[in-house]
Amino acid sequence: MKIAILSRDGSLYSCKRLREAAEQRGHSIDIIDPLSCYMNINPAAPSIHYRGRRLERYDAVIPRIGSAMTFYGTAVLRQFELLGSYPLNESLAITRARDKLHSLQLLARQGIDLPITGFAHSPDDTGDLIELVGGAPLVVKLVEGTQGIGVVLAETRQAAESVIDAFRGLNAHILVQEYIREAKGSDIRCLVVGGRVVAAIERQAKPGEFRSNLHRGGTARKVHITGKERATAIKAAMTLGLDVAGVDILRADRGPLVMEVNASPGLEGVETTTGLDIAGIMLEYVEQRVRPSLRLKSGR
Repeated sequence: MKIAILSRDGSLYSCKRLREAAEQRGHSIDIIDPLSCYMNINPAAPSIHYRGRRLERYDAVIPRIGSAMTFYGTAVLRQFELLGSYPLNESLAITRARDKLHSLQLLARQGIDLPITGFAHSPDDTGDLIELVGGAPLVVKLVEGTQGIGVVLAETRQAAESVIDAFRGLNAHILVQEYIREAKGSDIRCLVVGGRVVAAIERQAKPGEFRSNLHRGGTARKVHITGKERATAIKAAMTLGLDVAGVDILRADRGPLVMEVNASPGLEGVETTTGLDIAGIMLEYVEQRVRPSLRLKSGR
């Protein structure tokens, strides 16, 4: 197969592993910077041009689109879809997942348990917003934030009011969520590929920190997940229409709560912690989806 990886940086661990896995399986693979693509949106002859040349058709496209370039990156991915390439995560699904509010609303609509969440822009009554999620301590998040950036734990009501007022002064959209104390600064990252959980790790925040992101000093270990946690992760990925997803779950007294669904999960932490070939699993899934259609086209 001829495969493209959409990424601005081919030196990243995930890109290198996907390229390695593809080449080991005999595929031709290119890493394409989506910001260097430009498109001819023509119903008769649509095309994608890249650094002065027209791209040939790819059998599959693996998007590794950073959050800062979601708008243009998904536009390029839609053009690949228009040309008949199979996307490992459709553009529409990535757009859903990147919109934190929309994704939470879709998950809630399907009855998937979440931390109690309030959404606001310029609340006239900050106190009421705080009470909406059960009071302090609580977590305040910028809707546009990623990788733990723009996430603040307010341990007292006064601190919560100050943080909310500060974000309001930035003219920003914010999410206010209940703090799940019993999670003790840890969460479960479930890696879902093709409707099944292929790996799970527990991430633990470093002392004095409540964000468990590994690049912020958190640690990780292999973990056994329950049947309910597995079912929750799969349902969350399916609800957003994602073939590949990192579903972050908090272990609360009332059961698993989905904190976030990542449409472009990093592979390094999961592969390093579990020893599993996640990149190979992803490529195997692409093969399963693309090869039947290639055989039909060739008449075999």
